[in-house]
Order: sequence, then structure tokens, then C-alpha cells
Amino acid sequence: MMDSDSAVMLELAAQAFRARNFELAAEIYECQLQSPGDAGARAELALRRADALACAGRLADAFDAYRAAARPEGLRPERLEKLLECLADSVRRKEGLPARGRASDPFACAACLGFLCEPVTLPCGHCVCRKCLERERRPVRCRGCRRGCSSSRGCRESCASCADRCGSAVPDAHRYRVNVVLSHLLSKWFPSQTRAVQLRLEGNALFADKQPDAALRKYDEAIRLAPRDHVLFSNRSLINASLKKFDEALSDAEMACELQPHWLKGHLRKAQALGSLRRAEEALTEYLLCIALEPESKLAKSEALKLLSDLFAPVPDRVQERIPDCSSLLSSRARIKGSATGTSTPRGIAVAPRPYKECKTSEEAQANARDKPQSPATLGLAEEGATRTPRSWPKGEDGGRSSGFHPALVDRSLLPKRKHGSVEEGQPGVEGGACKRAKTESSRKDAAASWCAVRRELVDAADLDCSLCMRLFYEPVTTACGHTFCLKCLERCLDHNSQCPLCKEDLSEYLAQRRYCKTFLMEELIAQYLPDELVERQKANEEEIAELSNLNKNVPIFVCTMAFPTVPCPLHIFEPCYRLMIRRCMETGTKQFGMCLGDSVKGFADHGCILEIRNVEFFADGRSVVDTIGRRRFKVVRHSQRDGYNTADIEYLEDEKVEGEDEAELRKLHDAVYDQALVWVNSLKAEQKQRIMGHFGPMPEKDPEPQTSPNGPSWCWWLLAVLPLEGRAQLAFLSLASLKERLSGIRRVLLFMSRNRSR
Repeated sequence: MMDSDSAVMLELAAQAFRARNFELAAEIYECQLQSPGDAGARAELALRRADALACAGRLADAFDAYRAAARPEGLRPERLEKLLECLADSVRRKEGLPARGRASDPFACAACLGFLCEPVTLPCGHCVCRKCLERERRPVRCRGCRRGCSSSRGCRESCASCADRCGSAVPDAHRYRVNVVLSHLLSKWFPSQTRAVQLRLEGNALFADKQPDAALRKYDEAIRLAPRDHVLFSNRSLINASLKKFDEALSDAEMACELQPHWLKGHLRKAQALGSLRRAEEALTEYLLCIALEPESKLAKSEALKLLSDLFAPVPDRVQERIPDCSSLLSSRARIKGSATGTSTPRGIAVAPRPYKECKTSEEAQANARDKPQSPATLGLAEEGATRTPRSWPKGEDGGRSSGFHPALVDRSLLPKRKHGSVEEGQPGVEGGACKRAKTESSRKDAAASWCAVRRELVDAADLDCSLCMRLFYEPVTTACGHTFCLKCLERCLDHNSQCPLCKEDLSEYLAQRRYCKTFLMEELIAQYLPDELVERQKANEEEIAELSNLNKNVPIFVCTMAFPTVPCPLHIFEPCYRLMIRRCMETGTKQFGMCLGDSVKGFADHGCILEIRNVEFFADGRSVVDTIGRRRFKVVRHSQRDGYNTADIEYLEDEKVEGEDEAELRKLHDAVYDQALVWVNSLKAEQKQRIMGHFGPMPEKDPEPQTSPNGPSWCWWLLAVLPLEGRAQLAFLSLASLKERLSGIRRVLLFMSRNRSR
């Protein structure tokens, strides 16, 4: 009976846990622990209670519960996943960390956050290094598109609940080539940084060839050229770790974290270096931060679980000492915020952070650390490269000293002070034993602000001119082949030919997707470095839009068939000139154009109807089906042309209103002709009526007031559209400004048709 009651209570606890009532679940498990049972069952109950307490946010109590559950045989890493998840969530909530680090510098790669090397523009408009694109998993998803995702799990697929895409898919990423314009600009504006990237790649090749010492020299030179590149410090940390120089590896990793506080790779490097130095608790807190920044980081999760398992491993009479207090694990991570804002704050989610003098002060400590080697294969050198503290003052782009990057200070001076102690003489990584901390707020901010400022004399507007219109890029878009054009210029070219205007590469797939996203970096550079030219370009574009939006002058005319007010008119658009015309109607927001019959002398008739676009459906080859409906009649005042299609200055037509006896007579005529039309429609064969209904819809009801609309009753236009009349005869009705004359003409046509039918 007691076993049955226990099973019921355990099921209730499980249901409470699934319902997120963790407090209730913890209470039930605690009650069950008071009952006698075997050690294995009690350990399982203790672990479930610990999970419930952790999920309830009672981390201090949860640690005690995990400690109790660990006493018999320890805890396997996979049994601590709930605790790890709760700790990471606590860090994320406490510090307000983003789900993933973002590039704050315009010249940074959206993937690695490092300096753009051989930039490739993705269909979404973000730019990444070519190597980063090649390294991404398939299907490639742009990390820059995650900005709108509020999900803490950093999802890799499109979320309907997110404001933006959570990572835009990039099909056939290998087809995308280096952006020609951006590549030229970066090499022109940042020659030192570009050279540093080349050295980084050479260092990567040497490291892959198992020549770490030679790779280290490459990175030393690279850092002298680009002392603000966090990727170099991160990768040099890995090289130092492979050479068992763990103190220098930690110093480089800390510098990478300082330069890019929300970058996952830098914190991973730091955690690995701390682990190699046997500073397990500090390594654990770094891994927690990694998971808070990137919940999908499998490496951080697995290493953190191992460290947690080791911390909870039972050691006689020392378990209480070895397990850290949860408050120290979750102590303020103010150094992350301080690094981002340039404020001097304590550096520390780390557990009881020790001063550098306590880290490795004896030969024995260093020997112990080197007993635990880390191979390059284990850590995995990323394509970003690795770095090492230079032995002399690094020089910036201007050839002078780079603020805040002295060899003795590169690992310390830009880092906020720790809570305990300070760097003193004789510490590893500090040459001459001198520790300099007198760094101003401005120098600290400047060090992490950007790669370097662009010198104004290097900015040339001609470098950012469209090769088609020979004007400054406006809404620049980049094709898969790496060429950049104004959006409108490219669309006009694709109207005629589905090939790149420069290299003639086939862009059929690009045209089919119709995903013309602007290149964000190009727009940002133009706005920042060519503001006056951009204002002038915007003004010219606004004037053009205003001219195209005028529905009285230079109104676009589609020369095809008859159209009538209130009557649907579907169109198949395939000619390049009309593709341009429809696109302009959509871009200006008017969504209107004129429809006229052709004329052998003037080009098109003197009367027509304004059509309003209700929907456009595009095909892969650029053709489209446009759903339109008639709105107003007009008279052509002047015939003209623009960019291959016809235009006209027009005057709108309205029916003349009558009053008194004329109005009564008009109403009587209106009712009689409507009844006559209804008889004719009902006399049609069923299949004829079905075709008419499918194309034009049902016949409109009789208007109670025939003069309400300036175009007259809608049923008149519906009837004229379905009557078997020639275009010229229909045009005569369209041009009439008298409703009485129009109704009289319709009555004559119906009488003629009824007589022919009776014969």
C-alpha cells in the first residue's frame, strides 16, 4: 500500500514539474525522501528535488541538494543538465546578455565579428568573410539576421513569433563571390588591417602544418599591425595553449574578451586556458557565460557539465570545501558590461577571482598545469587565426603608437581591476615586472571602438558609383557574382536580360527569388562618409518619384484593350517596358496607370480608363500576372513616351448630372434598361454565363440612385464589358459624359441583339 502511495506522489511531483510548479514538486520529493528506502532510490529522489529547486530559482538550496545527491557515487555530467541550464539562464537574466554577440563595428564580419576579409554579401544584405561562409554548416544561415530574435535559445530557423528572421537561409552559399566594391574599399582604406588578415591566414596554414612557433611569429607581426583585432588575440591564445604556455594563453584570451565582450569564441578560449591552469571554478563561470551568450554551444555545455560533475564528486571530508557557493558562481559579471561601455568595474562572474600574483607563483604550479596538455586538435584553431602579445609597441594605421597597447599592458591595463589584488612584479606575461594601470576611460573606449578611423583623403565618391547609371549608389544591392548596382538599375537590366550586366553570369535564380535586399554595409558607408552626396542623390530620387506619382501629367499608359470603371481587368505583363512601368507604379505607391486602345496614327486612343493594381504575381522568368480593376475615365490631352512606354497628360471625365423632370425621366430610363439587360443576361446559355462570371464576376445590382457615382451605374460598365461589341464601339460609350445617352445606346444594342436572336 505504501509503495502504491509513493508511486502516486511521485507521479504528482512529475506532473507538477511538467506544469512548471517547481516549488510543489520539490516539496513532494522532500516528503518522499523522509520515507525509508534503498540508497539508489534516495539518490534519485534527491537529484529530482535538486532539479526542481534549481528550476524554481532557489539555487543555494539546489546546490545543497545536489551535494547530498552526489555523496553516494557522484553525479554523471548528463544528470546535471538542469542545473547548468538554470545557471546559464540566471547569468543571462542578471546581465541582460544578448543570445549572441553582435558586430558593433561596421567593418566587422557578421559571423566571426572580426575584420571583414574577402567580404561576401549574402542575399539578406549582411556581409561575412569568405572563409566564414565556407566554414558554416549547411544550410548556411546568416547570423546577422538574428537581431530581431527574442528567443533565448538562439534558434536557427525562421520563427513566426520573431520580428525578423532568426537566421536567413542561404542556398548554395558556395556560389557567392567576393563583393568587388567592398573588397577594393577595405584594401584601400585599411592596408595595415588587410595585411594583418593575410598574416593571420598564413599563420593558420602554418599551425595546420604543425608549425606553431612559426605561426606564433606571424601573429606577433599581425598584432603589431592590427592591435584591436580580437580574433588575433583569441587565436594566439590557442597557439600558446598548444605550446603549453597557459599563462600567455589566458592573457590573450582576456584581451580578446576585453575587445569584444559578447563574443563567444573569446570566452571559450579563456575558459579553456583557465581549465589548463587548474582553475576549474573560474573556468566553469566562463563556460556559463558562453552558454548564456550562445545556448547552442555544445563545447561549452559538455565542458561545463564535466566541471560541475568534478566539483560535486565526493571526496571524504572535503566535499563541502570543493563545491563553490552558488552566490559566488553567479556573482556580478560587471566586467562584461564595463568592457562594452568603457567603465572601470570589477571583473567578475568568476568564482573568487584571485590576483594574478596568486595564479602561478611557483615552478611547481606551472609544472602541474603542464601535466594537462591541450592539443591543437582538441581546441580547434578557427579560421580567424591566433595571436600573441607583441614584444614592442604596436603601430596603428597612422604609423604612430596605438593607444592602450603596450606589451606590458596589453594583457592588463585595458582590463578593469579585479576584486582582489593587483598585478605586481615578476608576474607571467609582464615584461620588466612593471604593471601600469593609469589608463584613462577614453583610451579604453578607443581601444575597443573600431579597427581604425578612415582617413578622409582616402574617401572618393567615385569608388561608390553605380557602373550602370554612373551616379552614387542608391539602395545598393549585390548579386551572387559579387557585383553591386543600384536596385532600380539592376531591375531594369533584368527586365531585358537575366545576366549580370558586368560579368554576364546567369542570374535566373536571383531573378526568380526576387529577393533584392540592400547591402547594409554599403549603405552605412555612404551615409557616414558621403553625407552631402547622399542628400543630393536622395533629393534627385524624390523628385523622380514625385514626377512619377503625378496622375494628371505623364501618366503611364498601357496600350492593349478596353477597360471600364469597376470592372476587373487581369493582365499578363512580359514586355520589358511594361515590367518597368508596373514596378514604378508599385514603388511610387499610386498603383495606378491608364489603359487605352491602340491607334495607328497617334499610338493610342484619346480616351481610356485608369486601372488600379490589386495584386501582382511574379514568375521566375520575370513575367507577372497583374490583377487590376477600373477606377476613372479620362481624356488624353497630350501623347508622349518615357523609357520605352507611353505616357499622357490627361483630364478626368465625369457624367453630367440632371435635376427635376430630367432626373425623373433618367431614373425611369435607367430602371427600364436594367430590366432589359437582366432579361438578356438570363437568356444566355449556362456555359456562357459561367465563363462571364469567372472573368468579370456577377452582374452588379441596380443602383438606387443612378447619378451617385461620377462614372454612372456600375452595372452599365459590366454590361458593356460582356456585350459582343468591337473596341471602337465600346470606346464611344466610354467617352460619353451623359448617362442618358449611354443608357439609350445600351438599349438600342440590346434591342438589336434580341431581334437577331428571335430570327
